[in-house]
Amino acid sequence: MKKLHSLDGRAVSILFLFGGVVSVHAQDSLYHTILPDSVVSDNTHHLKLKTLVIPTVLTGTSAICVHNGWLTKQREDIQDKLSAKGEHKVKIDNYLQYTPMLAVYGLNLFGVNGKHKFWDRTGILAMSYATMGILVNGMKYTFKEKRPDTNARNSFPSGHTATAFMCAEFLYQEYKEVSPWIGYSGYLIATATGYLRIYNNRHYLNDVVAGACIGIISTKFAYWLYPKIFTKSKCRHTPFQALGMPFYTNKTLGMNVSMLF
Repeated sequence: MKKLHSLDGRAVSILFLFGGVVSVHAQDSLYHTILPDSVVSDNTHHLKLKTLVIPTVLTGTSAICVHNGWLTKQREDIQDKLSAKGEHKVKIDNYLQYTPMLAVYGLNLFGVNGKHKFWDRTGILAMSYATMGILVNGMKYTFKEKRPDTNARNSFPSGHTATAFMCAEFLYQEYKEVSPWIGYSGYLIATATGYLRIYNNRHYLNDVVAGACIGIISTKFAYWLYPKIFTKSKCRHTPFQALGMPFYTNKTLGMNVSMLF
């Protein structure tokens, strides 16, 4: 029994020593937040699945409205109330959709730096645009929904709205830590773009909702994917973190380990 107690004591000491080393390593990785930009943690490249649930559900619900009789009738009633029925059309939405994207480069030009340097930022934007384009055009070809004002069957989803919200999410990711108001302003502009697509009688409400969700998802996906493809980019990765806590109960030795990567 004495030998067993002695062995248990040594084992516990080793576990605590190991736990202390892992804990110190984890704490050291947390201190990266005060080191130069090359190693500062960057949470823009995290993709939490729960953040995709609502956009995905809304896109699916919007798709049901395309060929569902009762929902289609509700959609058309909303269209009558929100649109100008083809009269008094404005063209500002053709340009407004790009405003949040231009704001990212404009702010940087005036010395207000965002999260990423020029080339990484541009690469992420290009990947966002490509993802959004594939999703929007693929769904337009699949659903072939007729536009409110013409016989063209490419209404669902709204490409203008998708672009606007893609750019808004881009602005938000780059500047949310500089100022939340800068990030939120992009969504206000994107919402205005979506409304104008309805006002101009170019899209139904479900087209706009789906476009907004696709735009947001596309940008989130690009931020997550970019550093995985371009591993030598200057994106600031969150370092591996681990915390180990040993325990000893009823002659049972163990280790609780928590990891973030």
